[in-house]
Amino acid sequence: MRAPTAVWFLIGLGLLAFGAAPILIRYAGDAPALTLAFWRTVTVTLVLAPFAMVRARDEIRAFSVREWSLVIGAGILLGLHFMSWIGSVQLTSVASSSALVTLSPVFIVVLGGTFLDERPSARTTVAIGVAVVGAAVLALGSHSEAASFPNPALGNGLAIVAAALVAVYLVIGRAVRQGTSFLAYFVPLNAAAAVTCGIGCVLAGEPLMLTGAAAWLAIAMGLGPGLLGHGSLNVAVRYIPAALIGLLTLTEPVLASGIAAVLFQEIPGAATILGIVIVLSAVVVVVRAREA
Repeated sequence: MRAPTAVWFLIGLGLLAFGAAPILIRYAGDAPALTLAFWRTVTVTLVLAPFAMVRARDEIRAFSVREWSLVIGAGILLGLHFMSWIGSVQLTSVASSSALVTLSPVFIVVLGGTFLDERPSARTTVAIGVAVVGAAVLALGSHSEAASFPNPALGNGLAIVAAALVAVYLVIGRAVRQGTSFLAYFVPLNAAAAVTCGIGCVLAGEPLMLTGAAAWLAIAMGLGPGLLGHGSLNVAVRYIPAALIGLLTLTEPVLASGIAAVLFQEIPGAATILGIVIVLSAVVVVVRAREA
């Protein structure tokens, strides 16, 4: 099925929305990462819940215990992902955080080999090794830029954790979505993520409410990257191969880094740029190998 022009336009908007996510986090300043994650997921849930009640209510009611377990489990992982990644952006450079979080396809391959006996090809195995080298180069580059950011080492670590969490979430989501509509899956998923982030706020002693610009920025994260970003890809997957969509999303670190360079003068050093190129190149090989 050939993708209509409108779908490509929607993908373009979605990729821009993804690229804007770390910029919105930067503008939120020192607002707690857990609270930002909470309101991002709450916004998506509140906007889509009325549509789900009209169009997917019966489908949601018919969920089995297994389906509810998978959806809630995926939602918990998604909430943990957002908390980790937003914290990462606040601690290290936009370039490093955005590049490292794209390692999720690498983790998917590792998970498949560990739990599903899906042995990666030799090319994929080499690409995984290259990705690890790229992450190490990025870490070295961030170390040299440590004076510019609060805690680059912890920020990079959180980005890698976020990539691992989203990998498991995607594996579960792929299984659930085989027989579940977008609204029936996406709304309970984000509701579970919101509850997870809310519990995280309570346990960490962070406020559940935001005020001023931070509140509006958190809502924008939900409407932009949350709805437009993820929504556009879910529409596009009907017309465009998933592998191609995966490759297109790798433009997000480039967009985010470029915007951060202009708005915040976050100019990556040579080592950081080299690490980003290595990581993204390795991820491209992994995604293409999985599709093959």
